[in-house]
Amino acid sequence: MNSSAARVLVVWLPDWPITAARRNLELPVDQPLALIHKGVVFACSSDARASGAQRGLAVREAQLRCPQLLVVAYDPQTDARAFEPVVASLEELVPGVRILRPGLCAIRARGPARFYGGEERAASTIHEAMAKADIAARLGIADSVFGAERAALKTSDSAPVSIVEPGTTRQFLASAPISTLDDSTLVPVLRRLGLHSLGDFAALDQVAVGARFGEAGLRAHARASATDRLSGAEHTPEADFGADVAFEPALDRVDQIAFGVRTASESMIDRLAEGGLVCTALRITVTSESGERRERSWSHPHHFSAADVVDRVRWQLQGSGGATAGPASPVERIELSPARVDASANHESGLWGTSLDERVHHALARLHSVLGHGAVSTPTLGGGRFLSERQVLVAWGDETPPSKRTLPWPGSIPPPAPATVFAEPRPADVRGSLGEPIDVDARGTTNSTPAWLSLDRSPALKISSWAGPWSVTQRWWDSETRRSAHRFQMIDSEGMAWLMILEDHEWAAEARYD
Repeated sequence: MNSSAARVLVVWLPDWPITAARRNLELPVDQPLALIHKGVVFACSSDARASGAQRGLAVREAQLRCPQLLVVAYDPQTDARAFEPVVASLEELVPGVRILRPGLCAIRARGPARFYGGEERAASTIHEAMAKADIAARLGIADSVFGAERAALKTSDSAPVSIVEPGTTRQFLASAPISTLDDSTLVPVLRRLGLHSLGDFAALDQVAVGARFGEAGLRAHARASATDRLSGAEHTPEADFGADVAFEPALDRVDQIAFGVRTASESMIDRLAEGGLVCTALRITVTSESGERRERSWSHPHHFSAADVVDRVRWQLQGSGGATAGPASPVERIELSPARVDASANHESGLWGTSLDERVHHALARLHSVLGHGAVSTPTLGGGRFLSERQVLVAWGDETPPSKRTLPWPGSIPPPAPATVFAEPRPADVRGSLGEPIDVDARGTTNSTPAWLSLDRSPALKISSWAGPWSVTQRWWDSETRRSAHRFQMIDSEGMAWLMILEDHEWAAEARYD
């Protein structure tokens, strides 16, 4: 790729979470402020940092260092909402703004540089315009997204623009410490391997990095070697594509409301299509005559059509009551807003027509519209220590809750995961070569080598190989709900692999590797 075509301009607003929180809470600018997330400081104001508070500190430690510190829970929604007007003002100057996170956005530098007569003039124009709007911005330009971000972070009030010359971004990043990658899982491993700078990491072979560290390692290697690029659809203000339908008088019949929403749905989808976009996630807000507002986000495995939007409105109004149910109070207003969009080129039909999974989706959507929301569910992975806890059912069309998507699996077994998980563990018996029962002591050590395996009282099969135990303890502090178990992987003489669990001195087969 031509380096000039890949140049990226990053706009950074220092301490943006603090700025957004102060605007939302109407706090004075001289009030030391810290935002707390998961019990530690997520962000703190400059005056709080001057007193010794910093990101990552426990709340008590931060308050000890800065007694005047005001502690507020971090709200990412407030952060994002407050950033929207800033992006709107930025889009009046340059097109194609990508939000990397609230307070940080990126733009392809080639267009603004041509329009304003060079990268430096483009950056200066943007900075001056933002300053007139009372927005303190810093800008960086480099050959990669990560490089431009690092350049912006190195700016100051007296020099708010930093430009890395074309072709030198990798050298610019090389001396930065490996902690710059900000990956709590990967960075400690790289340090133990003797890689202490981004240049050390970038010098490694990309194929070797992918084989050792997987996708996360490849992303980090691309940042270190200045090969990461902007991708995805540009940010587009939701107001440009959203639809708002008011009912006068308020309606209480689902079919009438759905009919009234149809035209607005078609208009929204058509305007997205004109912009070369499709909607892959939709937010629907229902306002009733009583003043109650109910909002729900819906996802789609491909993209929403106008009929899909109407179906989601109908399901949301019916709730879990089935096809005959309706809203609890007459509806005054329906608001439709694309929560996530993508380039339409990524969703074109294949050469031989629509795919099988899309036909399945249409069938399930029709079934869901008849039976009501929640009647059709799809399985997804959640967090938990035991396999049964990992299986989460999500209503068809709903997005998996973030808390379910991101929860870890502590005490997990090594990959690969078993293909078949039994709804109820199958009773089993594991014995040693002399017929003695196999057990595990408090230190996690087996009393003998597992030699024979019997499932559901069937004839015992010889164990050809095994691994474990992996001990799992849940709620150890509560004697009533405490649960402790030990997992083993075993292969019998017929070549079948099992995930076995020993709990309360009783064996069972939890899953099977098909």
